[in-house]
Amino acid sequence: MMTATGIVALFSGLSAASSGAHDSLGGMLAMLIACRFLLGIGVGAEYPCGSVAASEQSEGEAIAKNAQHRWFALATNCMIDVGFVVASFVPLVLYWIFGPNHLRAVWRISLGLGIIPALAVLVWRINMEEPERFRRDSMKNAKIPYWLIIKRYWVGLLAISTSWFLYDFIVYPFGLYSTTVVNNVTGGSDSLSVIFAWGIVINAFYLPGAVLGSFIIDAIGPKQTMIFGLVAQSIVGFIMSGLYAKLTEHIAAFAVVYGIFLSLGEVGPGNNLGLLASKSGPTAVRGQYYGIAAAVGKVGAFVGTWAFPPIIAAFGGDKTTRGNTGPFWIGSALALLSAAITFFFVKPLTADGMAREDEEFRAYLEAHGYDTSQMGIPSEATTAVDDVASADEKGSD
Repeated sequence: MMTATGIVALFSGLSAASSGAHDSLGGMLAMLIACRFLLGIGVGAEYPCGSVAASEQSEGEAIAKNAQHRWFALATNCMIDVGFVVASFVPLVLYWIFGPNHLRAVWRISLGLGIIPALAVLVWRINMEEPERFRRDSMKNAKIPYWLIIKRYWVGLLAISTSWFLYDFIVYPFGLYSTTVVNNVTGGSDSLSVIFAWGIVINAFYLPGAVLGSFIIDAIGPKQTMIFGLVAQSIVGFIMSGLYAKLTEHIAAFAVVYGIFLSLGEVGPGNNLGLLASKSGPTAVRGQYYGIAAAVGKVGAFVGTWAFPPIIAAFGGDKTTRGNTGPFWIGSALALLSAAITFFFVKPLTADGMAREDEEFRAYLEAHGYDTSQMGIPSEATTAVDDVASADEKGSD
């Protein structure tokens, strides 16, 4: 995790310092693209590691059993949504400071400030110990029986990965609809301060769902909360589709309903996909389990971003009411599909469920002839005793 955080800090700085040969625009853009690619490697490594570590800590003795899932959601998805708002606010403040004649300073400092949280986390991680559950049940020093793991967990992993694909297929392209809201509200204003300010408002729509949804999770369970959020989001999406013409006549109403649509996405899959992915698998392969599901989700984001323009065109184009409502019909239908997949194929989670899953996983491996004594990471005390014993044996020889 320290390496991933260091990569994030390094390439945040390089992004801010990007420059093309002889100050060429093409060269600078090529450098920014390269830095963003490498930055994605760091974030992609940090994302699963941080999330699964948070999931393991959420079942610690200091956490009440009726709040385990809540704290995970608040520490992960809610913080991401807060980051969206902050990331929108920082360029606005820098724009206020430097003005329209010094935009180079605005974008370079906006990128460069990403170093600060990454370095802060890096310093924290240097002295961070592995969670107790990881030290006990890890396969870091053991041969991983992938075939046995696949046979036991493939249905749940496929279901969560598919739901994540559908969620990102919906949420990332729908983020593009914020431009429709902003253009209608501002009358197509090209003022950066107005555009930045409305970007903050749009990103703030996610926060109520993330915060309020986290308190629902422990009450009814992650699986049920996700289904509730997906079904509610689909209903709002269908309403927006049917009343699109009337809503766009009153853009404030459209913005509110659109905000509810985005917020319900956080109540359901936003809060619960990472939770289900990180707590459904055993500790031994939890990071890989989560990483696969998250990676499939990002493929959904890529596919959705490319698929939505043809979808809009097929419905009649972005100049028509039918063309603009097409994505809402499809997105709402996909939300219902995701809810059905979750209902039939995703296992519900309970308090202290990871501990029981690890026990059952060990029993499963032993029943299939796997030597579970090689699992775990020896403590420093155990390692020291082994070293002394080894030295004594050599001395006696």
